Amino acid sequence: MQLDLTGNVAIVTGASRGIGAGVALELAREGCDVLLVARDAARLGEVAAGITAATGRRAATHVADLMRRDAAAAAVAAAVSQLGRVDILVNSAGATKRDDFFKLTDDDWSDGFELKLHGAVRMCRAAWPHVKARRGSIINIIGIGSRTAGADFTIGGSVNSALLNFTKCLADLGSRDGVRVNAINPGQIATDRLTRRLDRIEKEKGIGREQALAEMARSHGIARPGAPEEIGWLAAFLASPRAAFIHSAIIDIDGGETRAL
Repeated sequence: MQLDLTGNVAIVTGASRGIGAGVALELAREGCDVLLVARDAARLGEVAAGITAATGRRAATHVADLMRRDAAAAAVAAAVSQLGRVDILVNSAGATKRDDFFKLTDDDWSDGFELKLHGAVRMCRAAWPHVKARRGSIINIIGIGSRTAGADFTIGGSVNSALLNFTKCLADLGSRDGVRVNAINPGQIATDRLTRRLDRIEKEKGIGREQALAEMARSHGIARPGAPEEIGWLAAFLASPRAAFIHSAIIDIDGGETRAL
């Protein structure tokens, strides 16, 4: 399917690794120029070089800590300065701490909300006039922990649930302003974070990697983890004119892990 995204400009946060990098690559494959935003300058440079080599599209970088209140506006200004405009915003930044609730500190909670929720809020506010002018799209990458509670995911579940509500609120504004706003809830995706979880399973159970992977899949009721590019494929479709009637949607992409309505 031709997605008709050639020449669009997308900002992708959290783009130095994992899902963010996968989304940026797939948007570029569909013809977008991309601004990659994250804190790790070296990793951003590697991802950008790889995207340009693979697709021929422009991949600019902007190093930013989205926990800073002025960072979002600077990131949007960088996109306009380097790439000319903003059609698409993908908020993928933010990994919250997973631990025993009674070991989590106030700072852990503040950091979780500051980066993933407040960072996305600020990015949307800063990018909105540009995306509105292009009648473009905003996609929030959230996570299935927003729907299914877990004792060791109190921060992440709370942040993700707040982002779901924020997505719906922003979509209501988008109906007025011509901006499509949707959310993607990834499940178990093959990123560095999943690798660390597999390492813990290996250590705790004294098993090898293949067994740890099978144990993880079994415990979540899935056949395998997803790949970052699979999130990218969905994000590219949602950002495209082919998804023009998809608005205010929250889409789980988790291999069937989420069984609730």
